[in-house]
Amino acid sequence: MKKKTVLWTLAILLLVAAGGFGLYRANLQVDSHKYRVTPTATVFFHGWGSSYHAEEQMANYLEQVHATNKIIRAEVAKNGQVAFYGQLGKKAKNAVVEVNLENNRSVNGGSSDIASGYRRSSRYVYDVLHALNKQFGVTSVNLVGHSMGNLQIAYYLKNYQNQSQLPQVKKVVSIAGHYNGFLGEPNAPKKVTFNKEGLPSKISNGYRGLLKLHQTYPKTIRVLNIYGDIGNGTDGSVAVQSAQSYRYLASRAKSYREVKITKHAQHSQLHENKQVDRLLAQFLYGK
Repeated sequence: MKKKTVLWTLAILLLVAAGGFGLYRANLQVDSHKYRVTPTATVFFHGWGSSYHAEEQMANYLEQVHATNKIIRAEVAKNGQVAFYGQLGKKAKNAVVEVNLENNRSVNGGSSDIASGYRRSSRYVYDVLHALNKQFGVTSVNLVGHSMGNLQIAYYLKNYQNQSQLPQVKKVVSIAGHYNGFLGEPNAPKKVTFNKEGLPSKISNGYRGLLKLHQTYPKTIRVLNIYGDIGNGTDGSVAVQSAQSYRYLASRAKSYREVKITKHAQHSQLHENKQVDRLLAQFLYGK
């Protein structure tokens, strides 16, 4: 009798587990009523000294609201070798790729030639996108950067965008991008005005290295530029004017929109911000 009771208990537990798993699998379907369903992968690049953990809230939010049904991680070694944790099969819709850079301090912020550091570091973006194409056949991507990740993306667009066998970039989301220098960076301008085209009156070394983008930025890319203001014209690490300087570089973009965040707007809080999460979901996948 005791044996039968144990067996019945196990059977009930298995049924509950199976039911729960079925519900979980059902919830992984993309909500096509709210979001467009595309084969485009969205790739997140974290900031200096950070890791993929800085990308998790944003990625998990996209899954929670059923904007994506697949999240994988790309581990990037110092030499650029890419290892994927997870697979992108045919059923993956609006897939999300969290990038984790082993060499997360690849740029010396105190260097007088910081542009060369960004140029070398942008190779990691190339490595990830090339690997996505080669291993999973990914042909289009959205790129989301926080802090230094934005500079890696910008230098990638400058140096690699025309190379073959690379996915086409559809959308770029910039979060707290310090295009014209960060607070405390040597030679970064402090007081800046903009001309009619958006060119800053003073430019940092890193920004000078990106000026070519004004003539070459892909016309097919849509841009969302998000930055924070804690009340003093900065997010504590990046001046608003530095983030806004992206407008000149991306002037050829198919569309360009800026959003200023004032609540929970500190530099590191921006990738843990519900308003930012909602902006991402709508911009990347909204109908």
